[in-house]
Amino acid sequence: MDKPIDPRIRFGENRSSNDKLETYMKKAKRQLKIMRDNWQLYVMALPIIIWFVLFIYKPLTGQVIAFQDYSLFKGIAGSEWVGLDNFVSFLTGPYFWPTFRNTLMLSLYGLVFEFPAAIILALMLNEVKNKIFKTSVQTATFIPYFVSIVVTAGIVTNILAPDLGIVNLLLERLGFEKIYFLMKPELFRGIFTGMNIWKETGFNAIVYLAALMAIDPALYEAARVDGANKFQQMRHVTIPGIMPTIIIMFILRIGQMLNIAFEKVLLLQQPATYETSQIISTYVYQTGLQNQDFGLATAAEVFNAIVALILVYSANRIASKFSDTSLW
Repeated sequence: MDKPIDPRIRFGENRSSNDKLETYMKKAKRQLKIMRDNWQLYVMALPIIIWFVLFIYKPLTGQVIAFQDYSLFKGIAGSEWVGLDNFVSFLTGPYFWPTFRNTLMLSLYGLVFEFPAAIILALMLNEVKNKIFKTSVQTATFIPYFVSIVVTAGIVTNILAPDLGIVNLLLERLGFEKIYFLMKPELFRGIFTGMNIWKETGFNAIVYLAALMAIDPALYEAARVDGANKFQQMRHVTIPGIMPTIIIMFILRIGQMLNIAFEKVLLLQQPATYETSQIISTYVYQTGLQNQDFGLATAAEVFNAIVALILVYSANRIASKFSDTSLW
């Protein structure tokens, strides 16, 4: 025969549950009070919340197409489910490795050359004492960010044109043969990276300039008293002062390694440069919109997102392990 449960134990368990419930109720009431006191801020944020729900979260439901033999006429509800067949077709297909390799290579070029360019520009501008010159340089490097990518690609194409491009005209004047730069696969990555550096560096440098302004001037004074020159001040005061910002920006950049804007590549690539310019984003565009294979295209994009998530998580874990700065 089972022993009866001690009423005190039962009462203690109920009391513990009641205490937890009361704690949750208090937190909920406190949160409701905060929302009621700051309702104006929530109303101002409402349009952004609605935008995120409609254009970011709601489209995520369409990712189920990756598991279907999707038909545009049958829709998601009427299309046949094929499980992981689309992923298998993408990962074992002839285009997977070339597109994945090219995506990684373009991302590594950006990580090695584009990412430090903004930091170097910010450090150089921070050392400039002439305000007029500093403002002029900052404005000149900032303006390209607002130039449309279509216009930017057009400028690059015209500069490198084989007949009337200024680069080839200079080569001809110097006695060299003209080069059709955009038709050479081995030059595509350098051209693409150079275009991004010209367009993005000035804007990205603003983040580091803001971090530089937050460094306590007393640290520089103490370094000068200790006899540190400009290079030593930069090494021991400036760079450590902006290192948390650098780490956060680096983690975010890692998360975008496979998410290269396809329009930039699409506007520069030629059929002759597919071997180095075909990336996952352009593959998704061509497979989905041109070949009408929506299931395979969605599977490629889902694979892209999964790898990006793994990269962000790994970079954040490494950053939190070796420093005190991380995204979470």
